[in-house]
Amino acid sequence: MPDTLIRINRWPVIGPIVRAIGLPNPTELLRSSGPYAALPFEGKSYRLASVEGGYASAALAAALRGAGATEAADAIDIFVMDASGCRTVADLSAMYAACQPELKRIGRNGRVLLIAPLLSEAGDPMAAAVARGLEGFVRSLAKELGRRGATANLASVSRQAMARLDGVVRFFCGPQCAYVSGQAIQVSAETAGPDSPPRTNVLAGKVALVTGAARGIGLATAERLAQEGAKVVLLDIPPSSEELTKIANRIGAAALALDIAHAASPAVVASYLRENFGGVDIVVHNAGITRDRTLAKMEPQQWDQVLQINLSAIAAIDKQLHEDALLRDHGRVVCLSSISGIAGNFGQTNYATSKAALIGYVAAQAPLHAARGITFNAVAPGFIETPMTGKVPFLTREIGRRLNSLSQGGQPRDVAELVAFLCTPGACGISGQTIRVCGQGLMGA
Repeated sequence: MPDTLIRINRWPVIGPIVRAIGLPNPTELLRSSGPYAALPFEGKSYRLASVEGGYASAALAAALRGAGATEAADAIDIFVMDASGCRTVADLSAMYAACQPELKRIGRNGRVLLIAPLLSEAGDPMAAAVARGLEGFVRSLAKELGRRGATANLASVSRQAMARLDGVVRFFCGPQCAYVSGQAIQVSAETAGPDSPPRTNVLAGKVALVTGAARGIGLATAERLAQEGAKVVLLDIPPSSEELTKIANRIGAAALALDIAHAASPAVVASYLRENFGGVDIVVHNAGITRDRTLAKMEPQQWDQVLQINLSAIAAIDKQLHEDALLRDHGRVVCLSSISGIAGNFGQTNYATSKAALIGYVAAQAPLHAARGITFNAVAPGFIETPMTGKVPFLTREIGRRLNSLSQGGQPRDVAELVAFLCTPGACGISGQTIRVCGQGLMGA
């Protein structure tokens, strides 16, 4: 639903009054509505700075120029800092000196990406401390830039993973990253990846299963994957079958009405994928429920239902696909976690338990499938504007919207953008991780 505060801040008479009394003035975010472009940064200017000893500058420059960006003469749309050489306090000071003068040149909806050394490759305690310190730097910088609608993120990159920076740069420096800020990811060469990932129509020929696909984030994800050329299988409960069929007809997908909570469902899913597609390349576990109540008042069935659908059913489907050898090499599995799983939430012990468990689940699964090029990741949405949040009381909804660095709620498409990126061949260096889509929400930050 529309954000009233963004609208009234633009009104000539009321806007100045709203700002004068101290209410937030959120920047309208620059988002993408189309598929990936060959030259997504065409018309954008970039500045690439580095600390002595950095090993990523050449790959970063090639990625930026290859995406169509030109070096900035004045205003900066994209600022990339190669801090991969940071090992000492003096290096941190050098990074500050390189960054500080450029920040005022970063405009609205700008992008900042900082490249850090991989903590596991630090080699000594001080180098490890400095590498971790860069995370604090980026998270704080993201809070400062949020009022401009700009984002700042960090990628800790292995020396062996330089070839995997192109996809990372294209996502975290592009419009698809509008509601992802203050995040720290790791890019490694541990998972087998393609030699030359495609840059457009990136999911052509792929089969994708999306659960809970009839509405909200699941629907937006299905639409986004289809937009990149995937053949999508929409799965949702039988009462949504009519709606599911309409969506399938609209986006050229297939519909499967099924309750994943049933014990026989994993076998049904596996059989459907085998008979109709011969296998699957992408699995997005989006289906989930809430049964909110304080723990003292929670009934056993409220606990069991949430854990069954949000956790057990996911593991059962993955196990069946693995046993039947249906998840193809270079496959992608993405689980929808939640900010509640990171920070906890009042009255959601069942939900938070299930969503936190998914964070551990993808971290444990990732190394088991790395040799086949299969990645497992989780996405944790914050306050997203869905029909469910639209039913929340006005004041509660307003508070939820403003408690992040961008001072506004996200859109289902924002979550779908991150999910889609993690499903692409260009995200092969990212596995076992949980990334938030929350505008750098204050809860759990």
